[in-house]
Amino acid sequence: MTAPVAASWLFVPGSRPDRFAKAARAGAGEVVVDLEDAVAPEDKESARHAAVAWLAGGATAWVRVNAANTEWHEADLAALAPCRGLRGVMVPKTEGPAVLRQAARRLPADTGIVALVESALGVQDAGAIAACPAVTALAFGSIDFALDIGAEHTDEALLFARGALVVASRAASLPAPIDGVTVELRDTAAVGAAAARARSLGFGGKLCIHPAQVEPVNAVFAPRGADVEWARAVLAEALRHGGGVFTDQGRMVDQPVLERARRILAQAGRQGGTP
Repeated sequence: MTAPVAASWLFVPGSRPDRFAKAARAGAGEVVVDLEDAVAPEDKESARHAAVAWLAGGATAWVRVNAANTEWHEADLAALAPCRGLRGVMVPKTEGPAVLRQAARRLPADTGIVALVESALGVQDAGAIAACPAVTALAFGSIDFALDIGAEHTDEALLFARGALVVASRAASLPAPIDGVTVELRDTAAVGAAAARARSLGFGGKLCIHPAQVEPVNAVFAPRGADVEWARAVLAEALRHGGGVFTDQGRMVDQPVLERARRILAQAGRQGGTP
């Protein structure tokens, strides 16, 4: 069974080291120090040094490096490679597996790599990206994708791309992908609704750009109490029926249903519940 990704991935600008510790305390599943979009060109080097210093001081985090076609990409990887606190890198503007293989060669073997897909070319090649052995998970850069295809940032315009990433991840036996950001920073209802839509499409987590977004995202992606109880009951009933097909409250229960129940309990256990 593929282990799920964290529910919430909180970005913190690499140029704001004063916010690193606050981000780490925000309750996010993963913290991502951002060296890319959140950092002005003139601050790239100082942001990289700040990220390395924080990781060298005992912190653990992911880092979004600059894109492969920029002058900062190679230096980012070289500086991060020795950092023991580096959980992994997020590679933006991913449009094929080649850049991911190159990044993997420059990093320790156990370093995670999240491929951030943000363009039509990236979505078109999502299957090959997901199949790259270096990849830990896919993430969706929905705002840049909408800009790339000349569309509004609406659920309808993004539906095909979201579906493509979900299918590519599953076909490659990766965990469910990570959905893009919601720009409403403190509107927790809007963030929660966006997370719920992403979960309904098969996403396993969401990128966050403010600490206030973490709690509603975590709440949406956490196994619901009713789901956990259902999973326990269905698996208990399956034991009584010897694992074969049976009906439960008028609904057929077969192997896919049982597998869903097992995944719910496994996720609940990983998130601190009692499976």
